[in-house]
Amino acid sequence: MGTTLGRIFLSLFTLLFIVPILLVRCQPRAEGGTGILVRLHRVDQRRTYIMDLEEYLKGVVAAEMPAAFHPEALKAQAVAARTVTVRRLLRYGGKGSKYDPSADFSDDPVEGQAWLSQRDLRRRWGWRAYSANWAKVSRAVEETKGLILTYQGRPIDAVYHSTSGPRTEAAQDVWGRAVPYLQSVACPYDRHSPRYRQTVRFTPGELARRLGVRLPGQGVAGTLPVATGGQGVQVLERSSGGRAKLIRAGDVIFRGEEFRRRLGLRSTHLALWESKGHVLIETVGYGHGVGLCQYGADGMARQGADFRRILQHYYTGVEIRRLVAKSAK
Repeated sequence: MGTTLGRIFLSLFTLLFIVPILLVRCQPRAEGGTGILVRLHRVDQRRTYIMDLEEYLKGVVAAEMPAAFHPEALKAQAVAARTVTVRRLLRYGGKGSKYDPSADFSDDPVEGQAWLSQRDLRRRWGWRAYSANWAKVSRAVEETKGLILTYQGRPIDAVYHSTSGPRTEAAQDVWGRAVPYLQSVACPYDRHSPRYRQTVRFTPGELARRLGVRLPGQGVAGTLPVATGGQGVQVLERSSGGRAKLIRAGDVIFRGEEFRRRLGLRSTHLALWESKGHVLIETVGYGHGVGLCQYGADGMARQGADFRRILQHYYTGVEIRRLVAKSAK
């Protein structure tokens, strides 16, 4: 009797514990894997995870671009995101994450790229939409497996943004450094963006407080000469893309991005005027405006452009090449 019970117990133990472990260990690598591992630090969990590059990219594309976008736009995003990722890998000379120096990067969008797990995406999309959306994003990553953007043989800084307006911006006009592949190009494709245009209203006092300046006059001179004594706000210089590079507010001159940040504006493509004692600022576009315009990519794709044409439109003079794996240090 004891022997029989022992055999039953051993059989149950094998089925419940040993077999599942063997099955997991024998699973092949995820389809589309490159063999290149990334170390991602999740800020909210204070933990660093190791995963395959291509699997990581699915979480980036899903977080950074609406799944409803055209498949070719999602592919363009996948290649851009892969290029950004490769440049930041420690094995390729990246500096690591400020949250964990042993990690390649974090999921903090300010530090790098946004990233969402499949659990996060189920909550975002809902169970009914999850399967179709995840399959669509996965195909975009898998069908561009290993492809990155290069300039003169090196991975580029493949920055991207939501909505550019009529033109993208040159890196030199936004960050003060010339980058040959980050030039201003026409973008008539993103007018379907819900963030294409916005008008915000400030009282002169609120405007002065947020900018940290003194505005003793009525506030805004718009495109007219600045009022005597440095009063008012005026765009002093615009970029080739039409965005404000230098703006005077009172006696202080701001770079466009600093002015945008202090006021929480969507874009530096702006116009100012006064109305009924308020300062009105209209912006066109959303984001810094450099590199790939995400809504523009969707618009181009819907007009028949594939991901290669999209990428070579927004990044001047680049080549699309397959990533060559480099051994970890």
